[in-house]
Amino acid sequence: MKTFMAVDQYGTTYHDLGPHPRKALLDRLGYRKADKMYRDTTSGPLHCGYVIGKLWLDVYEVPPLHAEARP
Repeated sequence: MKTFMAVDQYGTTYHDLGPHPRKALLDRLGYRKADKMYRDTTSGPLHCGYVIGKLWLDVYEVPPLHAEARP
C-alpha cells in the first residue's frame, strides 16, 4: 500500500498521509480546497504537491523500509 508525506515551505513535515495525500492534508489542516502545485522541468511542468491555504506542500511517496525476502 502506498503512503505519502509532505513538507511545507517552512520545513514542517506531515507524515502518514496514507494513499490519498490531498484528502489527508485537507482534513489535517482544516481546509476544503487545494490547488495543484507544479515544478518546471526540462521535459515540462511536473505536479509535485499542493497549495493549501498559505502553505506550499511538496508531496513525497514513502517506500517501505523492508523488502520481500528473496529465495
